[in-house]
Amino acid sequence: MSFGRWLGLIALIGALVLLWSLRDALVLLFAAVVLAMALCTLVGAIQRRLGCRRPLALLLALLAVLVLAALALAVIVPPFVEQFEELLHKLPEAWNELLELLGQGLSALTSMIYGSNDGVPAWLRSVDSARAGAATASLGGGMSGWTGRILGLAGNLGTALLQTLFVVAVALMITAQPVAYREVLLQLVPSFYRRRAREVLLQCGEALSAWMGGVLISSLCVGSLAAIGLSLLGVRLVAANALLAGTLNIIPNVGPTLSTLFPMSVALLESPWKSLAVLALYVVVQNLESYVITPSVMHHQLKLLPGLTLMAQLLFTVLFGPLGLLLALPLAVCLQVILREVVIRDVLDRWSPPGATPPILAGEDPA
Repeated sequence: MSFGRWLGLIALIGALVLLWSLRDALVLLFAAVVLAMALCTLVGAIQRRLGCRRPLALLLALLAVLVLAALALAVIVPPFVEQFEELLHKLPEAWNELLELLGQGLSALTSMIYGSNDGVPAWLRSVDSARAGAATASLGGGMSGWTGRILGLAGNLGTALLQTLFVVAVALMITAQPVAYREVLLQLVPSFYRRRAREVLLQCGEALSAWMGGVLISSLCVGSLAAIGLSLLGVRLVAANALLAGTLNIIPNVGPTLSTLFPMSVALLESPWKSLAVLALYVVVQNLESYVITPSVMHHQLKLLPGLTLMAQLLFTVLFGPLGLLLALPLAVCLQVILREVVIRDVLDRWSPPGATPPILAGEDPA
């Protein structure tokens, strides 16, 4: 290779290393872009409905978001605190009851197999006693390390707060002038490809808007089904649990599992069998969401294979941590558009033999 090509290769490797070192900042920037897209969608809807100017529509959108967030916090946070305290007090009692039920089941199984019934197996009692003793010893011996843990938790919370403020501030700035920021980004693209890059960016925005609309409808359906089921089962805090189920439905695979823990804990305070009924209810709701609601909503809007979704979650969680898990689907949506439009249509579909000039370099319209 010539010196120029070696220099270009070194510059490319250096750019990739720089991007990898800045991956945490880049994923925060992408989170701001996703939030800005959601706000732009809401602002555009308000502008079309009321016919007002963009600054007024942005102000109305922010007021609506703040009101909804305040109502959600008022519905969820106080019941969480109250029920968590009650759960801490009653958890040993519920654990013992579960052990008793497990012992009765094992005793019945032992009686069926060996013809003997001696109540709770001795090994189960010994395991329970050993765990209780270990927990007590750990609680007594770990008091000295609590100060460091609290300081570490405070530092992590402070970092998370600063990152949240950064994401919100950048999202608001992009929402106020989306076209200007898009044109600044296009200046980084070679001039012959800027028109095509603008089309790809617009398609990414449309795909994100379609994903947000589909997730909103799916979350409303999941929250409604959870509310109906929990009301029929007589579980307390129906509104908080339903809102939690709808909110965590945004995170595929992991979110529904997390949303099941709190209603099961609340039901466990009343009866272990009711917690199993809650688990069965959420399994049914999530299967309806996965195989009926989401395919029906996103069939003509967005097509993401479940296997690719799971791979994207794993990959982005490993690369970017918990925030990567939260942003796995929007990242996968944008990558799908970029791969389809840039890699497949503009590169692979127009691949030319050596020595020939590619159509896109010859000035032809790639669209």
